[in-house]
Amino acid sequence: MTPNHPSPPPASGRLRLWGPVVLYCGLIFALSSVSAVPALPGGVSDKAAHALLYSGLGFLVARGVSGGVAATPSLRHAAVVIGFAAAYGLSDEIHQLFVPHREFDITDMAADVAGGGLGAAVLWLWSTIRRSSDAN
Repeated sequence: MTPNHPSPPPASGRLRLWGPVVLYCGLIFALSSVSAVPALPGGVSDKAAHALLYSGLGFLVARGVSGGVAATPSLRHAAVVIGFAAAYGLSDEIHQLFVPHREFDITDMAADVAGGGLGAAVLWLWSTIRRSSDAN
């Protein structure tokens, strides 16, 4: 295939790239299913917790769309990550409508999107530093 369109990884490679994303989404779903959310330690706000949780998801999705941690995510990859974080954050908030004592909160979704973008930025920074150190 051409450099702009590399051939897709084999099934084992796709599982390695996307399996963690599926598991992480399951973790978020499980956490969203809890009716009585305990207070977060150290006075961490709910929005910071959302951003932190979704930064992990953003990192994993960026890793998946870019082909691994060794690859540098592009702006297109970042857009995919942010779109995915927005869509999954929306589905998470809708899910919470059906969980007793939970509710839809648009500011939680905004924190989810910000966290997803942060996760993509962390992968970009990591791969940039790694590439720089490999060149030396």
